[in-house]
Amino acid sequence: MKTLERVISKAGLGSRTEARGWIGAGRVSVNKRVIQNPDHWVDMELDKVHFDGKPLEKKEHIYLMLYKPKGYLTTYKDPERRPTVYDLLQDVGTFVVPVGRLDLDTSGLLLLTNDTQFAERIMNPEFHVAKRYLVKANRLLTDEELGRLRNGLELEDGPTRPAFVKRARDSEKYTHFEITITEGRNRQVRRMVEALGSVVLKLVRVAIGPLGIGELNVGKWRYLEPSERARLMPQRSLARKASTRLT
Repeated sequence: MKTLERVISKAGLGSRTEARGWIGAGRVSVNKRVIQNPDHWVDMELDKVHFDGKPLEKKEHIYLMLYKPKGYLTTYKDPERRPTVYDLLQDVGTFVVPVGRLDLDTSGLLLLTNDTQFAERIMNPEFHVAKRYLVKANRLLTDEELGRLRNGLELEDGPTRPAFVKRARDSEKYTHFEITITEGRNRQVRRMVEALGSVVLKLVRVAIGPLGIGELNVGKWRYLEPSERARLMPQRSLARKASTRLT
């Protein structure tokens, strides 16, 4: 059983916000009766849903990766009309949702799909799917400070899990390092660095689980290969072992 708005969205027709608007406008019927309540419960095994008079058909699942540029929002529409990742996906042909998010000033690997079960599994904290980032801090960081990131530190919403941290290089003023985390809190890497009294100047996500961004150009996308998708699907036991290795 799912709400009608979720059924419409999962079929790949549009976002849940759009689905609510279509339902409210009377464009959706269930068992030949127009339903204008987006929270109406539907059993797709028993109920017949029509959109604009046509039977609702589930779209074929697609999976893609995008190199999100800095300055793009990971959202469908923005009231301030700032650019969003959907401006880069106009030729995809069906509606997809982001698997997690990257903030406005963060670039790098973003997965998108119309397979909500796949997305939920990747984002589920029980599976500890690792995300790897390259970071440029606004000053030189000591080994002790990188160790604090590595061992976990206290944030407003609780202590962080242990992370893999590797110093990449130091310039005259800045430290560049790599960090791999198995959580997905809002702005987590930025907040971890801020807890050291520093600020992130540049943040790029370069990998999710075993999938790296490779040679994909900024602002471009491609479909995932079936083998890549299979490697992304974590198992609880394996995910926990991977998380343990980060310590």
